[in-house]
Amino acid sequence: MSTLERTREILEQLISFPTVSTDSNLNIITYIADQLSGLGARVQILHDETGTKANLFATLGPEGDGGIVLSGHSDVVPITGQDWSSDPFVMREEAGLLYGRGTCDMKGFIACALAMAEDYAKLTLNRPLHFAFTHDEETGCIGARALIEALQQQSIRPAIAIIGEPTEMRIIEGHKGCCEYTTRFTGLAGHSSRPELGVNAAEYAVRYVTKLMKLRHSLVSRAPEGSRFVPPYTTLNIGKLEGGIAHNVIADKAEVEWEFRPVQDSDYTFMHEEVTAYTNDVLLPAMRAVHPDASVTVETMGEIAGLNPMDDNEARDLCAALTGENGADVVAFGTEAGLFQQLGMSAVVCGPGSIEQAHKPDEFVALSQLDACLKMLSGLGQKLTA
Repeated sequence: MSTLERTREILEQLISFPTVSTDSNLNIITYIADQLSGLGARVQILHDETGTKANLFATLGPEGDGGIVLSGHSDVVPITGQDWSSDPFVMREEAGLLYGRGTCDMKGFIACALAMAEDYAKLTLNRPLHFAFTHDEETGCIGARALIEALQQQSIRPAIAIIGEPTEMRIIEGHKGCCEYTTRFTGLAGHSSRPELGVNAAEYAVRYVTKLMKLRHSLVSRAPEGSRFVPPYTTLNIGKLEGGIAHNVIADKAEVEWEFRPVQDSDYTFMHEEVTAYTNDVLLPAMRAVHPDASVTVETMGEIAGLNPMDDNEARDLCAALTGENGADVVAFGTEAGLFQQLGMSAVVCGPGSIEQAHKPDEFVALSQLDACLKMLSGLGQKLTA
C-alpha cells in the first residue's frame, strides 16, 4: 500500500469520528494515540477539566529541546443547516476529491502526519519530532492554550511548529489575532411611560456599540506602516445585538456579541483600555445612579494570538526548502500558530486543501493536495536523518 493510499485509509477513519466542537473528541484522540503508541511514540493524553475533551502530545526520536512540532486540531464545525450531498461523516471519493466534514479543516493534514509517522518510526531521528493534536480550536483555541501551558510546565521546548491548516501548501508566516467577547447589560425593568425610573439595558448596549464603532475608526488610523494584511489595520465587527421583550417595556437585559482582529499587540492593549475605561467611567456610573445593582459584564469567548511575521523564521525556511516555495504569505483567518510562537517557537501554517472549502457543505480535499503534503513531510524525515 502506498503512503497516499494509507493516508486515504486513515482519513476515512478520522472523518468517521463526528468531532463537532460541542461534543467529545475522546474517540478520535484514543484512535490517534493507539496509532502512534503502536509505532513506539511517547504519548501523552491531556484531558480538560470536564474529562470529555483531550489534547494529544506525542514524540518520536530523541529526548531534548529543539524538536519539530506537527500540529492540527481534532474538532470540526457543525453541519447544522447545511445541505450535504452525502453523509458528512462518511468519506466519499469522486474525481480525485475526498468529501466529508473535516477533510480539509484539518483532518487531511492529521492523516498525512499519521501515515508518515509509520516511516518516521523506522528512522534514526537526530532531533525530537512531536505530534500535537488539540481540541476546541474552532471555539477559541481552547485546547491549544491548555497544551502550551502543559508544555511550559513540563519544560518541553520545541524549536519549530508547522500547523497544517488548509493553505493549498502555501507557506503562511503571519495572520491576525481574533478576540471574541460577549458583553451583557443588566438594568432595571419598568413601564415605558416612566423611562426615568428604569435602567434601559438595550439603550446602554447601543451606547456601548456606538463606542466600539468609534474605536473601529481609530483602529484604521493605527495601521502599522508596511502592514501586509488585507485590510492592513485591525478590524472590528458587531456580530449580534439583542435585548428587551416588548415595545412598552424598559429592557432590563441586553447582550452584544463582538470581536476584533488585531494586527499588532498594541491594538489589543488599546482596545481593552478604551473599552474598560468607557464602561467603568461612563456607562456604569449612569446606570447605577438609578439602580445600584446594574451591571456590565464581559465574557471572553476566545482570544487567539496573531502570528507575527518574523525576519528570522526557521520554520518558514524549513518549509521553503521542503516545498520549493520561494515566498511566504499572510492571511486573514486565525490559527493556533500564534500560541506556539508565544512559547518561543518559530511557526508557520502550511497544509493541504483550501480554506475556501472549510466550514462549507460538501467540504473536500484533493488527493493531489494530500500527495503534496506527503512529499513535504517525507522531505522532513530526510532532513531529520541527514
